[in-house]
Amino acid sequence: MARTFKRGDHVSWNSEAGRVRGVVLKKVVSDLNFKGYMHHASRSEPQYLIRSDRTEHIAIHKGEALTLLRSPVRSKPKKGQSRLNAEPSHRQDD
Repeated sequence: MARTFKRGDHVSWNSEAGRVRGVVLKKVVSDLNFKGYMHHASRSEPQYLIRSDRTEHIAIHKGEALTLLRSPVRSKPKKGQSRLNAEPSHRQDD
């Protein structure tokens, strides 16, 4: 059985243009007519609607075609620093 994914998971898959990354929008568990094609899905073999990070196009894929990506690690700003810039927010020019 292929891995299951949930909404918001960051995944990648192989396409004609190479490796693509995107975000899972929805888990599909019943047959769906998408872009003129019937995609067969069930609870035991779901498919996933995914939005590409680069092009924002929507695709549908089986779980076995997807690879879960680690979420980027966000570092916390140091005390006194804003997230928008590296300078302390309380700094005054002399």
